[in-house]
Amino acid sequence: MHALYSPVADLIRTVARDVVLHHYQELSASQIDEKSPGDLVTIADKESERWLSAGLAAILPEASIVGEEAVEADPALIDRVNDAVAWIIDPIDGTHNYAHGRPPFGILIALVEAGETVAGWLYDPLADRMCHAVHGGGAFIDDAPVTARESGKPLPVAAISTVFIEEPRRSAINQAADGKFALVDIPRCAAEQYPRLVLGENDITLFERTLPWDHAAGVLFVEEAGGKAARLDGSRYLPGDKRTGMIAAASPRLWDEAVAILG
Repeated sequence: MHALYSPVADLIRTVARDVVLHHYQELSASQIDEKSPGDLVTIADKESERWLSAGLAAILPEASIVGEEAVEADPALIDRVNDAVAWIIDPIDGTHNYAHGRPPFGILIALVEAGETVAGWLYDPLADRMCHAVHGGGAFIDDAPVTARESGKPLPVAAISTVFIEEPRRSAINQAADGKFALVDIPRCAAEQYPRLVLGENDITLFERTLPWDHAAGVLFVEEAGGKAARLDGSRYLPGDKRTGMIAAASPRLWDEAVAILG
């Protein structure tokens, strides 16, 4: 476990209880805004980020803080993920679900040093499930070590996110996947999707948009559990890399199979 695991986990649980769950299924229309078509933000996202930012600054004062909503207000802040030490915050991952009063949704926190993710927290407030990973130290769910496992299904179970993929590539991906994978719906929540890969529920996921607050913690979690997450050309995912496209899989074998079909 990372040395800061407990204080960060305690902070996340407090914010989840007092902010995220406090507003859950209680939002009025005036408390939900649209940043761009289909991309929602709520009063709870903003409040959660303020609480998390203040708490993380107290835990590690020397670290920069890169929050999703702060970057929305000032896009230049995203470059601070490459600072010597930085926190990356997704105050509510799966806001679309949350705003509509349904699961899944979660809180994602990553700790980055010189552009490398060194620790990650993925929290499901409704299940009170804390996933954690530390670079070189393994992956954990609720303090217990966890190893990624394949689903064992006749066809690999694939959740392919084509929401941000334009034609004709979207159709080409769907055609390539047809008959090769057992396709399932995406949860629209990275805090849920990455644990599904580790827990044997899904085998493969294709992401197009790979923003650091959505993926830094989850990529580390999958990799430390023994799975693989990488760009389509096989290069590593780094939070400061602004390219798009990534495949995550429950095992390196499945990743190789997926990139051969979808890459």
